[in-house]
Amino acid sequence: MGNGTERAKGKVEEIKGAVKEGVGDLIGNEQMQAEGHVEKVTGQARQDVAKAEEQVKGMGEEIGGKITGAVGDLIGNEQMQAEGKVKELKGKGRQKANQ
Repeated sequence: MGNGTERAKGKVEEIKGAVKEGVGDLIGNEQMQAEGHVEKVTGQARQDVAKAEEQVKGMGEEIGGKITGAVGDLIGNEQMQAEGKVKELKGKGRQKANQ
């Protein structure tokens, strides 16, 4: 299952829980309100986990890119330096997108 799918499922669960919580509050049903709150918080947590996983991937890409670039610099390989920079920037972008 893709990370985007996991985030989307978390968002759906969060919205569903918020609606259920609101309806429970509106009609005075404490059990429905509590169940909705749990679903909402679970959905938020699911999204947070997916974001954290993407940040870790981004860190790995960034570090890998820096290493590749450094090796390219060391051996005088401009293509390797460029590839390393691209990978590093991709990793930074992934991290920023998942803050």
